[in-house]
Amino acid sequence: MLRTWKLTLRPERNRSESIHLQIVQAIVEDIRRGRLVSGTALPGTRALADDLGVNRKTVVLAYDELTAQGWIETEAKRGSFVSSRLPALEFKPEATHERPFPVALSDDGASLYHEAMSPGEANGSGNIAFTDGVPDTRLIPFDVLSRAFRHALVSSARANALGYADPRGTPELREAIAAMLRAERALNVSADNICVVRGSQMGIFLAARLLTRPGDTIAFETLSYPPARAAFLSCGAELAAIELDQYGLVPDSLEALCRKKPVRAVFTTPHHQFPTTVTMPADRRLRLLDLARRYGFVIVEDDYDPEFHFDYKPVLPLASMNASEQVFFIGSLSKVLAPGLRLGYIAASKEAIARCAAQIMLIDRQGSALTEMAVTELMASGELKRHIRRALRTYERRRDFCAECVRRELGDKVSFAVPGGGLALWLTLSGQVAAGELVDRAAQAGIRLLAGRQFSPNGEDVQGVRLGYGNLDETEMASALARLGRAARRDSRAGAGSRAQGFYFPLRLARRSISKARQLA
Repeated sequence: MLRTWKLTLRPERNRSESIHLQIVQAIVEDIRRGRLVSGTALPGTRALADDLGVNRKTVVLAYDELTAQGWIETEAKRGSFVSSRLPALEFKPEATHERPFPVALSDDGASLYHEAMSPGEANGSGNIAFTDGVPDTRLIPFDVLSRAFRHALVSSARANALGYADPRGTPELREAIAAMLRAERALNVSADNICVVRGSQMGIFLAARLLTRPGDTIAFETLSYPPARAAFLSCGAELAAIELDQYGLVPDSLEALCRKKPVRAVFTTPHHQFPTTVTMPADRRLRLLDLARRYGFVIVEDDYDPEFHFDYKPVLPLASMNASEQVFFIGSLSKVLAPGLRLGYIAASKEAIARCAAQIMLIDRQGSALTEMAVTELMASGELKRHIRRALRTYERRRDFCAECVRRELGDKVSFAVPGGGLALWLTLSGQVAAGELVDRAAQAGIRLLAGRQFSPNGEDVQGVRLGYGNLDETEMASALARLGRAARRDSRAGAGSRAQGFYFPLRLARRSISKARQLA
């Protein structure tokens, strides 16, 4: 019998799978693709062994495995054939290692995943990344943290306390967070107003789940945090852009939107506006709360880095102004230790916290009791505050050093205000250089920048970049900014005629809104 099929396999002896399993997998793949149809004659064991350069016993073992699994059948004196009981499959000759998932999937957040999986930290290859403002995990007091984890593991194991527990988080950590918020952020909260989550992004997603029905309008500043937008979009929200100027969110723009349509919620970062770093002044805070009361929307306040404020005591949040029913307050403990610890919290009304707990039961049941107990110990012993004080001095030096390097290396190509806190600078680019070109040239020099367009709703050109310095020490910063300066000088020599049109700060703003903002200031 003529057997024209040929197995396209070259066994690899350094793989974890044995040779006979590699043969099994290759034949099964050809059957599933339709290349081998039901009833097709297979080569004899001796012929296939010679073709593959393996021992005949290896092929016999593979055929036995395929027979046991029902893929092939053997007839005495005739040979081996693809099983006649298998359904007919159409042969698709194109060879690809990436096949589309058979069910249509939403692409919500797909770009965020790919961005998160791309290289983001300084590494041995000479590449340096200016992040969106993450801390330097090298500053963590590892001995103190490891001791706290050890204590938590031993005590919880002895008390049989590592089973299922309150989805809101351990009572001790919730009480510690509530005490911290009362003392440092002036929130009128108790442990019943606190839900522990796996980082602030989970808190944002829970807010989106609880607040959004398909078609609801959610307002965002024109430049904002992309994962927050993605969270609300994934819940069916329609996003509306609110104008942003040098003082932050423009209340007149928000009120104009509220007059046109119902607004369900407003997402904002008033303490250090993300990405521009500006702090919302008191008059605008009061105006925003008044608009929430008058038009019935909820404020989702992301208070992502109040610990990192250098010049004076951090401005109190919107949630501190007797607004527990109007504000969904989200904070993070990961930022002061390490983002990888994934520990954040939500402060809201008891009813909202109960609904958060119900959602958590659907997602992952509860967080890591071990991590929560370890961090509770750090808070109770004062070690967390001591670490924050030490880190704050380091980050203030890095902010000043980064600002000095930017002035020296980039000169009049950028303008910026030194922020009172946070771990990033917002650089507004002059007409000498286009943000997109600078980012591309920086990448060629091994420097990763976050272009302003990444923070706009539809990727519009923005003449700005966010320069997160917290994860870099002075040596890394000096090297990176020197390379960036050389890239900018090469870019400016290329000529300004071909520049993409951008926005000076941070997007095009209506003259009426800027004038009004100055009056309010």
